[in-house]
Amino acid sequence: MKQNFGKTSAGEDVTSHTIGAGALRVCVLTLGAALQDVRLGGVAYSLTLGSDNIADYQGVMRHHGTLIGPIANRVGNSRVTIDGLTYELERNQDGRIHLHSGAKATHRQIWQVADHSDSRLTLTCDLIDGLCGLPGNRRITAIYEVTAPATLTLTITGTTDAKTLMNFANHSYWNLDGSARYDGHSLRIKADHYLPCDADNVPTGDIADVTDTPMDFRQPRVVTAGAPPFDHNFCLSGQKQPLRDVMTLRGQSGLEMTMTSDQTGLQVYDGRAPARPGRETYEGLAFEAQAWPDAPNNKNFPSIEVTPELPYQQTTQWRFTR
Repeated sequence: MKQNFGKTSAGEDVTSHTIGAGALRVCVLTLGAALQDVRLGGVAYSLTLGSDNIADYQGVMRHHGTLIGPIANRVGNSRVTIDGLTYELERNQDGRIHLHSGAKATHRQIWQVADHSDSRLTLTCDLIDGLCGLPGNRRITAIYEVTAPATLTLTITGTTDAKTLMNFANHSYWNLDGSARYDGHSLRIKADHYLPCDADNVPTGDIADVTDTPMDFRQPRVVTAGAPPFDHNFCLSGQKQPLRDVMTLRGQSGLEMTMTSDQTGLQVYDGRAPARPGRETYEGLAFEAQAWPDAPNNKNFPSIEVTPELPYQQTTQWRFTR
């Protein structure tokens, strides 16, 4: 189902598209390819944090549910080198750090609908050479598909006519209880290592064992807002893998979400800021399947280079049970 969602501040039309199968219904916006609403049959609230106000998605909620790229997360020195050429990127965090690809990133674009059926939505976004500071005329395709009984699959592909960098992430926030904060949720992450960060939340370059640290979630643990503080990449693997379960979140309601991905990393953010308008901080946890952040500046991290011959591809699934 297609509906008008409103107009951006620039007068661009935004539409919402609902797809579903079995017990699951989701709504996706053309603004930022945002996952706006996720409904499980018999549950009275959305499992993801969204808004019905388009202005929110152009303001404090620009990272809620949106598809972020071409480089999600941070590039510490706002500079990358490709085939010996240096590219300066927008310094949009404290005037020093490149965060989430800046003002022209995919989460700020109006995506085009290429196909829409009852259970599947295909969106595309074109990035011209030089946009977001990177080379290549690029086409990004995002396919959202719902399958019974209650699984959502996101497949992202990216093609380019020149060597470039790509690291996309869906930035949805989740709360399985419909509560003011996510306190009491149980979390499991299948990662033996994580990336410590500096005061700017940029990886230090170290790859740390989770053993005997607050980041050991190999067995389910109850989480409380800010304990531990999350804005870290969990290292799932040293190279891309076939789809496998990487994370399970369980609410006190008994609802459970298992995340399956082929990516090397999972960024977890605790929602300390910003809050949805009229809501508290720490309302939901963000889980971002992606490659390791700041990879261009850390040669021991898996590469995020993409070429015309080797395009970008990511698949992530969210499976809901109760």
